[in-house]
Amino acid sequence: MRDVNGRTPPSPLVVAASLVAVQGFLLLVYGVLEAAHVHADRAAMGVTTALFFAALGAALLACAWLVVRGRAWARSPIVVAQVMFLGLAWSFLGGATTWVSVVLAVVAVIVLVGLLHPSSVDALSEHDAGTS
Repeated sequence: MRDVNGRTPPSPLVVAASLVAVQGFLLLVYGVLEAAHVHADRAAMGVTTALFFAALGAALLACAWLVVRGRAWARSPIVVAQVMFLGLAWSFLGGATTWVSVVLAVVAVIVLVGLLHPSSVDALSEHDAGTS
């Protein structure tokens, strides 16, 4: 895999983008499943929920692909999503959903570390410097 300048992206960036792609795919699938289970008594809520999750999933998939291709701007929506997932993890903490909290938090932290790793920052900065 190479970025737009023909360089291989650093491993932390690829790991982070891969995890974001999995998150995006799962959110997209959830949006489709939500759309398939819309009932007439909650049609507006069901449709908007399905659209939200599908759009968020598609956006994360696109950003994961673009950040590996060297587009530094795509890192920002990913970071915002990971902060959202950390807040969501906090809300699942305790009781039977603690495992969900741990999974969400661990994945979000790994993604943030991968995106903010010095080699990832350098790779994205080099691309931006080359296109200015």
